[in-house]
Amino acid sequence: MYGLVNRAIEDLVCQNHGQETWERVRARAGVTGHGFVAMESYPDAITYALVGAAAEELGAPADEILEAFGEFWMKYTAEEGYGELLGIMGSTFDEFMDNLDSMHARIAATMPHLVPPSFTREATPEGATILHYESERKGLAPMVIGLLKGLSTRFNVKFEVEHLAPVGEGHERFLITRSD
Repeated sequence: MYGLVNRAIEDLVCQNHGQETWERVRARAGVTGHGFVAMESYPDAITYALVGAAAEELGAPADEILEAFGEFWMKYTAEEGYGELLGIMGSTFDEFMDNLDSMHARIAATMPHLVPPSFTREATPEGATILHYESERKGLAPMVIGLLKGLSTRFNVKFEVEHLAPVGEGHERFLITRSD
């Protein structure tokens, strides 16, 4: 993953728990040195180690850390220079969801080692949405739930999210039922 992701984890921990806690998380994860270069690619193992170390240090399940991170990511990326790109990807929640793969393709133009997930929005006859999330990275479904929560704030929509049974290896689904 890119350093931008690891820097966001650092910012999340520092903003909510302080610099000293981050230093303990970093040490527990076995991450040496200080800081990550946003546009540099790092092994996924570092990101997973940071999440695991944060879970241990904070006494919270890793899924809870990932969900909080997903929600934080929406705000963080807007502040880190991606706000304009986020803005042109859609003016509604549904438009934005439909353009997630396009957004990742645009980002990949500047991040050649990016291995983005894929998202597909499927409308149900009942008026709900099934979001299909496909990724070679395992265990990130809670982050997607957090991302959806961040998008609900961004677009001022209310909905419930249910993580459905996976379709297959690397293919998760989420039922989104609007309540606004």
